[in-house]
Amino acid sequence: MGKNKTLNLILCALFAALIAAGAFIRIPVPFVPFTLQFLFTMLAGLLLGGKLGCVSVLVYIFMGLLGLPIFTEGGGFAYILKPTFGYIIGFAVAAYVTGAIANKVPNPGYKRLFAATFIGLVIVYLFGMVYYYLISKFYLGSPIGVWPLFLYCFILAVPGDIALCILGSFLGKRLIPLLRKEKRCNDHV
Repeated sequence: MGKNKTLNLILCALFAALIAAGAFIRIPVPFVPFTLQFLFTMLAGLLLGGKLGCVSVLVYIFMGLLGLPIFTEGGGFAYILKPTFGYIIGFAVAAYVTGAIANKVPNPGYKRLFAATFIGLVIVYLFGMVYYYLISKFYLGSPIGVWPLFLYCFILAVPGDIALCILGSFLGKRLIPLLRKEKRCNDHV
């Protein structure tokens, strides 16, 4: 039992670091470049399960709010006033939900993994767009219309994240059995 706790701590720290690194790995696409944060938050949920996946994202958020410049545009507590902070909150919720859905069965198939990742994607965008709208309207004093919000915060950004859902599902299908096997081996040692 102790070895799995250590392994879980290491994996949570690893995914927090991957999410931080993912903020700076930018894939240039027309209009809206995207980062790999979503891929790593999704993989945290898929591979570690809902609770530990969420913990990984919360560790990342906590470090960023403490002032480490690990968010896409820096860090610090004032980052919560940035319109895009809602996506970061969505990462934590999505990691939990994605992990909970994917890990309801011992060896999830592609259908379950695709469903889990796409539901996670919807959660991230829902949190991100609602937060963006509220911060723009009530804090920045420059409200954004529903159509521009939908265009810039969803339509132009989502194609890359859909590709990440597909990639994450394939990686999850390959890596979940390996991680479970490692944990079983640690149980017997």
